Amino acid sequence: MIPVTKPFLPPKEIYSNYLEGIWHRQWLTNMGPLASDLELKLKDFLKLDHLLFVTNGTVALQMAIKALDLKGEIITTPFSFVATTSCIVWENCSPVFVEINKESLNIDPLKIEAAINENTSAILATHVFGNPCDVVEIEKIAKKYNLKVIYDAAHAFKVEIEGKSIFEYGDISTCSLHATKLYHSIEGGFVVSKNSELIKKMAFIRNFGFNGPEAFAELGINGKNSEFHAAMGLANLKFIDEIISKRKTISKRYDEKLKDLKIVKQKWHSGSVNNYAYYPVIFETEEMMLKSKAYLEKHEIFTRRYFYPSLANTLPYLQPKNFSITDDIAKRVLCLPLYTDLTIEEVDLICRLLLRTQNN
Repeated sequence: MIPVTKPFLPPKEIYSNYLEGIWHRQWLTNMGPLASDLELKLKDFLKLDHLLFVTNGTVALQMAIKALDLKGEIITTPFSFVATTSCIVWENCSPVFVEINKESLNIDPLKIEAAINENTSAILATHVFGNPCDVVEIEKIAKKYNLKVIYDAAHAFKVEIEGKSIFEYGDISTCSLHATKLYHSIEGGFVVSKNSELIKKMAFIRNFGFNGPEAFAELGINGKNSEFHAAMGLANLKFIDEIISKRKTISKRYDEKLKDLKIVKQKWHSGSVNNYAYYPVIFETEEMMLKSKAYLEKHEIFTRRYFYPSLANTLPYLQPKNFSITDDIAKRVLCLPLYTDLTIEEVDLICRLLLRTQNN
């Protein structure tokens, strides 16, 4: 059986060494030494000034919305994981969807301005599959209309634009460190901002709003993470370059073997390098995608329709709205298996089956 993804796990002894320290200190959570060390190491690794390690990527988005004190409408994309939209609703704001660009699969900046009105407070855009949004154009629009910008960079770990971390863009960027991600801490996430005051505010929010043992500075939640999760993050960080290198080799093999398959690939940002977090392909028709998916499953190879269906016409707590490009792409896109220990032989098998499906 070949799953669509499989979490990377470091050598057991490396993780166990961290556990020895946890048992000795008996400090399990509440931003212990390992969680603090992970923050520092991630800041250095990603070349950032500020970063907060939090519970998960969903909480990271909620904290970002709360820290920016957003009200009213937030412009966002219908082609993303559900948390991008649900966080907006959870924080009592209204999501306003804007069509995606059919090549990048990100929110189309050329269509953002038409959605702005007096109730608009922010833009929340996703770097889909790690592919950077048009951050320059989005920043221009945000400045023109005095809007805040949050980037959901759940898929974009280690992505850079012209040598600058993707997390540097926007008022706040968030990342997921869930077990299915390129780099993970089992469960986890982080928030990034160049604004030290926003970071200070989110640090209060992360810890119930406490400002000392008997005082409060903010309305807060429990956004902290445990020493056990931090230990996995520290262990995995030692292998991140190897992880990306292996995934690149696998992706290039797909490229080579699938060159004759009738599919379209996501167009990557010209100033950025792929982090190989996912391998999405877009078939000519939904019928061909479903046929290919079913044929692979018959051979115990599992894929994922990611992201399907469109958030704009799916969620029971929102009025449905159709977007022709998003709806079309969502029906035809499929993510193929991609994980560190997927073998070249397994990739070749997947490709042979896909080509066979097309030719039958």
